Amino acid sequence: MDILHLIDRLEALLNEGRHLLLTKGVVVDEQRAWDIIDQMRIAIPEEVKKAKRVNQERDRIIAQAHEEASRIIELAREEASGLMSEHELARGAESRAETIVERARRDAEVIKADADDYVTQVLGELDIDLTKTLSVVRNGLAKLQAERQAMEMKSAAEQPAEASNDDSE
Repeated sequence: MDILHLIDRLEALLNEGRHLLLTKGVVVDEQRAWDIIDQMRIAIPEEVKKAKRVNQERDRIIAQAHEEASRIIELAREEASGLMSEHELARGAESRAETIVERARRDAEVIKADADDYVTQVLGELDIDLTKTLSVVRNGLAKLQAERQAMEMKSAAEQPAEASNDDSE
């Protein structure tokens, strides 16, 4: 039986009792009072047990909530740590990429400068070779023209003599 109900019955019994004159005393039905008290002795341990069960359940729920909160916090820490690691990896990769790109630019500039030097050297040598070849070609042409003119003059000098020899015959 509910302890509050028993307390209400005990209170009602006291209210029904007869008041003694000039005192605060009350005459109540003794048997009914002892019955209510006995029922209270039985009900109180049950109420205490219920209260203990409720407290234990509350403690279990609180402990479970603490465990869950701790697990969530640990997961959040791990995730934050993972994100930080990923961020640091990304930042490191970006830095390395920038270093590689800068090195590649420097290497490209060196290679371009070397290529420009090589091309300048080869073109300079080619210019010298072409100038020599052009000089040989011009000298050859000049010699051929001089020989041709000399032959033409010789041929022209011989022809009138042949023509006059042909006329005299």
